[in-house]
Amino acid sequence: MRVIQPEGTRGSLKWIQRAVARCPVALQPMELPAITWLSPRKEDDYAEYRDDAFLKLLGLERLTGALREFWPRQGPQWDALGMTSQGPVLVEAKAHLREFFTPATQAGPQSLDRINAAFHAVQADLGIQSATPWTKVYFQYGNRLAFRWWLRQQGVDAKLVFVSFLNDDDIGGPTSAETWHAAFAGADYALGLPSRNRLAAHVFHLTPDVRRIGNA
Repeated sequence: MRVIQPEGTRGSLKWIQRAVARCPVALQPMELPAITWLSPRKEDDYAEYRDDAFLKLLGLERLTGALREFWPRQGPQWDALGMTSQGPVLVEAKAHLREFFTPATQAGPQSLDRINAAFHAVQADLGIQSATPWTKVYFQYGNRLAFRWWLRQQGVDAKLVFVSFLNDDDIGGPTSAETWHAAFAGADYALGLPSRNRLAAHVFHLTPDVRRIGNA
């Protein structure tokens, strides 16, 4: 699904659009080759992508059938998508903590069964023996991690980048990177994620200052 977005005027929608257009260096992990951003872009109606459409944008149409087996429709809608010489980059962006504490999934029974099966596969591979059900707490965070894991299972060296903006005064966003680091550490603990796991080397955290982006 290609989801057209308005030009952002506040929050993470505003800042991810502006960072892609004006200050892409703010979204560039030092460990990765240069990222070419495919979304969101003004000339593409600032569209965000999910399900089959996100695979198509990344040139991964061959995985459409496998994705439908792994996850029901209405999967993660990516705030930004890019490519490096190594492979795809998937981005989830936030500007204030309330966005991070997402509620439990509202999926119906059949979809819930598939989501639980996907999460159980991830947990088994990562050696998580007991944890709060990923469908009930930090659901969005968990499903982003699950999609990165699934792509790796398909032989795709995807990278997952969490972009947590600082100093968004309009919405009272965090002013220090430590606040975001603590939030993610709490989520990892709740989900039973060990500090060292197979996903960690392919997951990146950035805390760009919106003042830098706004002045770019």
